[in-house]
Amino acid sequence: MASVDSAGSSVSGWLRPGDLLHAGLAVALLLGVWSVGALEVSTGKVSELYAINGSTVLLPCTYSSCIGIKNLYFNWHYDDNGTMIKLCEAVIPSEGVEPRPKINHDRVTFVGSSKSNNISILLWNITIDDAGNYYCFAKNEKEKFRNHSAVYVLYVVDEIKVIDNTLTVIIVSVLGGVIGFSIIFMVIKGLLIQFVLTGDDKNKECLVSSGNDNTENGVSGAKADNKGTPKA
Repeated sequence: MASVDSAGSSVSGWLRPGDLLHAGLAVALLLGVWSVGALEVSTGKVSELYAINGSTVLLPCTYSSCIGIKNLYFNWHYDDNGTMIKLCEAVIPSEGVEPRPKINHDRVTFVGSSKSNNISILLWNITIDDAGNYYCFAKNEKEKFRNHSAVYVLYVVDEIKVIDNTLTVIIVSVLGGVIGFSIIFMVIKGLLIQFVLTGDDKNKECLVSSGNDNTENGVSGAKADNKGTPKA
């Protein structure tokens, strides 16, 4: 029992509450730095495209890392009904050094640049069979080979259908006209009400003024009429 107590006291001496708190803060800080500097790849805000059969399309992809890169490996894959087909791959040794991509598809061209963190590709003369998911993948040796990927969806159609917005335009125009007419009607109504009220005020002033004059005349006349005839 004594040895256990001794060991327990020794352990408690090593792991003080303050030390545990500091260790927890250190771990949280490291995790925060790791998440902030983590490698990310992106295919843009709009990660899908409808393209016409036979056209050439850009498959966009960019990478970012707050702590920089070293021997950044990247590739593009196409998901062919569950079978991943590699389109191209390359390594960017360091910031600003252009890669030398290996192209595994005869209709693929690398158009990216490490100066703009761009690893995009062009796909030429697309066909209906080219429709599907394209994956941009990268891993960074400087972040202990942390990796990330993003998907870009390509739809291939024979023609782009133009949506007829005539009905929508008519509805919007009618609604706009109704709203505009309502506003004009309310303005005219307000002006008419103001005009009528102003006319009533003037009429009242005239009536009051006329009444005062008649009253004064009537009073003086009454006084004159009420005077008795002087006695002889």
